[in-house]
Amino acid sequence: KDPIRNVFLSSLQTTCTNQLSLYYTTTTTTRFNMSDSALRCVLVYRLEKGGNAVCLAKYDHTYEASGGASSGRDDAFATAVESIVSNDPPVGISESNKIGGFKVVQSDEHQVTYGCDKDGVCCAVITGNKYQSRVAIGCLNELYTDFMAKFAKNTKSAPVNSLSKKSKTILKTVSEKYADPSKVDKTSKILGQVDAVKGQMQSNIAGMLKNTEKAEVLNEKSNQLNEQASVFKKRSTDLKKQMRWKNLKMTLLLAAVCIAIACAIIIPLVNKAKAITGNGGGGGNP
Repeated sequence: KDPIRNVFLSSLQTTCTNQLSLYYTTTTTTRFNMSDSALRCVLVYRLEKGGNAVCLAKYDHTYEASGGASSGRDDAFATAVESIVSNDPPVGISESNKIGGFKVVQSDEHQVTYGCDKDGVCCAVITGNKYQSRVAIGCLNELYTDFMAKFAKNTKSAPVNSLSKKSKTILKTVSEKYADPSKVDKTSKILGQVDAVKGQMQSNIAGMLKNTEKAEVLNEKSNQLNEQASVFKKRSTDLKKQMRWKNLKMTLLLAAVCIAIACAIIIPLVNKAKAITGNGGGGGNP
């Protein structure tokens, strides 16, 4: 409701986002897409009476997972989240030994989720902005429970960053467990399975459309072959008729030639015979 406060928080979030972006640009050998659902870093703070947040422990999961060392690498995370928590601390916590008052701060690429207990112990997690906030809150609850079980007495007076090495195993275990939201959140798991089924269905539909297209092509080729077969049959029938007519003409021509030859031979012989017969009859009379 306070416009000045809103402008200040907006400016602060932009500054923190720039710090986180600069951190990943300059200190990490492998560039990651922060606009995803991956866990980046977990941190534990102590909120003092003046409102300042003191970082007690921090663990850069992204850098550690890539084989690096956390020393000096997660300072940008710690500073950014410290500014956010100090200027907009969780409120409304009434139960002891329990974290609450959760808040979520998002930018175009990053998401910071944090909460605090009644005594001022604050836990925070930095993720990509597609990381489910309910999963992040579950991570903070487990982180708080495990951390306080071992270091509750140290949180009130521990110096800055003095518990990072001592609590590294706890921070690492929680980070690795919640690195993949689908493994700890049933809803995310089901959504992941739905996405997988959706992808498979889309693949199947694409395959069906491709097969349909092939079937249409085959059908078209079959129709073309049928048309070509009809044309071939018609042409072969016409050719057969033409050959029959040609054979008939040749037969008639040969018959005519044979008759002509026979006539050419027989007619002269008949005429000659008639002539001889006529001469013979005339010589016998006185």
